[in-house]
Amino acid sequence: MQIDRRFEIIYLLLNKTYKTVKDLAFHFEVSTRTIYRDIEALSIMGIPIYSNRGKGGGVFLLDNFIFDKSFLTEKEQRDVLSSLQSLSVTNYPELKNVIMKLNALFNKDISNWIDVDFSDWSNNSNERFNIIRNSIFNKEIICFDYHGTNGKKTSRRVEPVQLKYKNKSWYLYGFCLDKNEFRLFKLNRIRNFKLSGDFFKEREKEAFDFKKNRGDDFNHVTIKLEIDKYLAYRVYDEFEEEQVKLNEEGNFIVTVSFVEDEWVYGYILSFGYNAKVLEPEHIRKIIIQKLKKTLENYL
Repeated sequence: MQIDRRFEIIYLLLNKTYKTVKDLAFHFEVSTRTIYRDIEALSIMGIPIYSNRGKGGGVFLLDNFIFDKSFLTEKEQRDVLSSLQSLSVTNYPELKNVIMKLNALFNKDISNWIDVDFSDWSNNSNERFNIIRNSIFNKEIICFDYHGTNGKKTSRRVEPVQLKYKNKSWYLYGFCLDKNEFRLFKLNRIRNFKLSGDFFKEREKEAFDFKKNRGDDFNHVTIKLEIDKYLAYRVYDEFEEEQVKLNEEGNFIVTVSFVEDEWVYGYILSFGYNAKVLEPEHIRKIIIQKLKKTLENYL
């Protein structure tokens, strides 16, 4: 990450550690051109850093330079540390070192205010997040098998751009080389992740509208459910206040929009006999068919 690398360059030079551009490029595993860009960016920020080319050359800070913490207010210092801590939930390995160094530099001890675990109880999904995260940072094409809602499996090569969390589901947003356009892929339908070893240049991103239909995978539907009052704990846990009303019997009338797929049908069925679909009619028929099919399995 740029912020990590550039802070560490300052840290190394503050300790009077002699470094050439090649040394820094080797240390950070980047190109010399990247280091020169870092030096230019730090200079623009007002850090008196410069490089000398040729024999005996290297990267230096002015001898009398002291990192002036006052150019950041107390609030800004806390915000920087808090923001880095929020990024650390992605388990990016170097961030802990950056936070420790900045804690010491700012003379702060900010409590770790956030803790997010991406894994399920089997603890297998962390690897998936790590692969995607690394492929995004390194701009490396990722390969995987994708299962559409029609049950068809396809192999994809994707230039990953971003992980998105929407409507209780994780999605990978990237440029699909097979479809030649930006696409969203639901993470729980992705199998057999692997890095391709091929790298890509960043494309101009498109704004993606979750509400826009993108074929079978993104067919949105508004569903009205009546949920028994005895399942209040689930209603309050899983729906927003504006999605919920009470009827005369004290049951909950929930109106919610979902991407229609097998997950939605299973989600409705997870309420058992304590919920029923009021609208739309085609969802009611699908649930009835699935209940009949389930009953047949036990006859």
